[in-house]
Amino acid sequence: MISIDDVRDAAARIRGAVLRSPFLRADGLSRLTGAEIFLKYDHLQATGAFKERGAANRIALLSPAERAAGVVAMSAGNHAQAVARHAQRAGIQATIVMPVHTPATKITRTASWGAHVVLHGETLAQAAAHAHGLAQAQGLVFIHPYDDPAVMAGQGTMALEMFEEVPDLDALVIATGGGGLLSGCATVARALAPRCEVLGVEVENYSAFAQTLRGAEISVGGPTVAEGIAVQDIGQNPLAVLRALGTEMLVVSEHDVERAIAMLVESAKQVAEGAGAAGLAAVLAYPERFRGKKVGIALCGANIDSRILANTLMRNLLRDGRLLRVVVEMPDRPGMLAEVASRIGALGGNIIEVAHHRLFSSPSVQDAQLEVMIEARDAAHGAAIEASLAEVFTLRRV
Repeated sequence: MISIDDVRDAAARIRGAVLRSPFLRADGLSRLTGAEIFLKYDHLQATGAFKERGAANRIALLSPAERAAGVVAMSAGNHAQAVARHAQRAGIQATIVMPVHTPATKITRTASWGAHVVLHGETLAQAAAHAHGLAQAQGLVFIHPYDDPAVMAGQGTMALEMFEEVPDLDALVIATGGGGLLSGCATVARALAPRCEVLGVEVENYSAFAQTLRGAEISVGGPTVAEGIAVQDIGQNPLAVLRALGTEMLVVSEHDVERAIAMLVESAKQVAEGAGAAGLAAVLAYPERFRGKKVGIALCGANIDSRILANTLMRNLLRDGRLLRVVVEMPDRPGMLAEVASRIGALGGNIIEVAHHRLFSSPSVQDAQLEVMIEARDAAHGAAIEASLAEVFTLRRV
């Protein structure tokens, strides 16, 4: 178990090495959700994620002999960069073991902080086993991403800053992977604001804490946009804290996370990775639980692949009805394409993409198919455009 004093000591230890990130009311999100939303902008850390807090505290506690020996860590992302950066700041050699299929950008970023990157294993578990082997063989200090009291205390400094600025929060909503951040924040909340409800957030495919806390066997796996919290092995130290404090877990869907990523971009003008948006996803998934309450959300990471971000935003536009993809069945004669375009334009729709098929897709040689992607203001506007086209042509959604 860690204490509030451990977190306060960590805050003093990492002051100046880690950004005290802003904690601001998000007016747009507050209007949309019916809760008073405050965002902790920890994605503004130098490596783009909160992991710096725990890594900085753990490295600051190394003995002279441990500093001389160096450190090793296992990670496919944010923890890797955090350990690499703070080891470099302290003049310590860091070795980071990453799975062989880690995206090249994450490997490059980690190496740019001066770390020696070793690619090993197909999974994080295999990379972790190799990292432990290196620690034993070379006398390196293994820095765990979450199952370490010093790391947990460092992560808890986020909540310490939040309560110092907004002491009357009703709820704290924290994305949860291995449990280091949640356990640190829950410790702070229990000491400083015991009436504040602390809630962890997991995605459906990786709800290991939720399963464990209800006494079920852990069964996780599959794709997720929130890969930063997609863990198979939860921390035993964090688990002990969460059990002792009675911390509850909320489970959200992939749709909820994608919607939260898009909403942060559009309403808060912030880019977040899937794990970083999970807190807002919980507020969207359980609106009645948070309505009218003052809610602190950890915006804990921004390291999202540009292609994934673009695809997520496009999928959200399609779900919201602001992008339409329709196939128009029409006679293959002059003027038909102009008729389709004029009807869309007359209602203020914007044609994004057109594919005109004559030879093989149409049911009759005298017909043609036009596949059109249309930008609309909202779902009602899109429905009006479809209704206008349906007056003349046969339509189907794709």
